[in-house]
Amino acid sequence: MIIGIGCDLIKIARITSKLAKRILSIEERILFDKITSEKRKLEFLAGRFAAKEAFSKALGTGIGVTSFKDIEVLNNEAGKPYIDYNSDFKVHISITHTDEYALAYVVIEKK
Repeated sequence: MIIGIGCDLIKIARITSKLAKRILSIEERILFDKITSEKRKLEFLAGRFAAKEAFSKALGTGIGVTSFKDIEVLNNEAGKPYIDYNSDFKVHISITHTDEYALAYVVIEKK
């Protein structure tokens, strides 16, 4: 059963590296710091921001009840993003980028 869906679109030009300290978990920050290209860093950060916003919308709470750092977006061995937030939920997530925008889509279902 689907609990919620969420989508978020962000203009990458609005993102700065300073945002990393505010929204990334420790594990995400390690991944971010390994990226050498500034363009790729901003894409990564914009994608994580959009994913966390989309997830909070799918929860129906928005950011505020749940903080950015509480929502951890990682990748499996194949590179597929995932969110491991609550053992009662199964989360489906997709993140995409263009030169200008990052978009994330999240579906949360009850296990």
